[in-house]
Amino acid sequence: MLKQSFLTSATIAALAMPALADKADASRQATLERLGQALFFDPGLSSPAGQSCATCHAVGAAFTDPDRSLPVSKGVLPGRVGSRNSQTAMYAQFSPDFHFDKKEEHYVGGQFWDGRAATLEEQAKGPLLDPLEMANPDKTSVVEKVRRAAYAADFDAAFGPGALADTDQAFERIAQAIASFERTRQFAPFTSKYDAYLAGKATLTAQEKRGLRLFEDEKKGNCAACHPSQPGPDGAPPLFTDFTYDNLGIPRNPHNPFYKLPPELNPAGANFVDLGLGGALNQREQDGKFKVPTLRNIALTAPYMHNGYFKTLRGSVVFYNDRDKKPRCKSDLVPEANALKQQCWPAPEVAANVNDEELGKLGLTDREIDDIVAFMHTLTDGWEPAKRKR
Repeated sequence: MLKQSFLTSATIAALAMPALADKADASRQATLERLGQALFFDPGLSSPAGQSCATCHAVGAAFTDPDRSLPVSKGVLPGRVGSRNSQTAMYAQFSPDFHFDKKEEHYVGGQFWDGRAATLEEQAKGPLLDPLEMANPDKTSVVEKVRRAAYAADFDAAFGPGALADTDQAFERIAQAIASFERTRQFAPFTSKYDAYLAGKATLTAQEKRGLRLFEDEKKGNCAACHPSQPGPDGAPPLFTDFTYDNLGIPRNPHNPFYKLPPELNPAGANFVDLGLGGALNQREQDGKFKVPTLRNIALTAPYMHNGYFKTLRGSVVFYNDRDKKPRCKSDLVPEANALKQQCWPAPEVAANVNDEELGKLGLTDREIDDIVAFMHTLTDGWEPAKRKR
């Protein structure tokens, strides 16, 4: 079983610090963050223009895709979509560099669902060149757009004269600027009701308290095994993820339009199987494993799981609860709503390596499921106490 892991306040501070040689230069750092913000929201960086980082990671949707009509995100080119649900960019700054933990014997950290980007900087490069996302043909195309942008001069202010002269170096600096913006307080405010509760400034309702107890109870929900919910030893706020990888036995999503893309974009067609970490590492023992997401702002980030199979938060908790107790559906392509109605679950997309120790038969009642969901709603940032009536 996975053990709870904690990041100390010092570790959180170190992970959140910008990757600059001269971290003491506050003015330069502020310029870099503003530059990253301009890049993040610039729809002119795609080919053709029209899609920015913020298109799939919108402020009002906890930096996820605000378009809930699909389980995956549309690309800038008509008809193109990704194969996975867009993750929140919030709190991503705290994910350690991708590595193998020899003591615990599992992979930890990195970015994307499959950890293929070791760092936040490496992740920032991916969408710019992905043919299913921003669709730039190469680094040169991206850098040329930035050289013509209104904010181009800020690169010289942040990195020195001629900062964009060399294409390879300029592309690295673009990624560094975006990552610097993603390390700002806007992406990690720690302002949920639960944070206020931990600080003694809020009171949980009776249902929310029951949900918290179930969330942490090793003999019931045991959610905290992979989504640590208590402050670290030095008071560092919980991040609600241990940054590890797991195969939860998630079914294929029949509503995923990626299956219908032409062979040049999806050679497997309707038979596409997402191997997750195993595919990224080419290690069969890691097949079907995806990164444990943070549960912070989970109420705002539907759909859920790597392929967006679950449209509802409650449905995902039900799946955790009785995945191994309900019969298999007759088809492997049954959406969440139908599976709940038929009282069955489709087969896992990847049957190997499914975690059957920590979930699948939790024995939660309907009320207990509702309690856990109620607790998770306390993890939404931007909470404010109710105003007193005069």
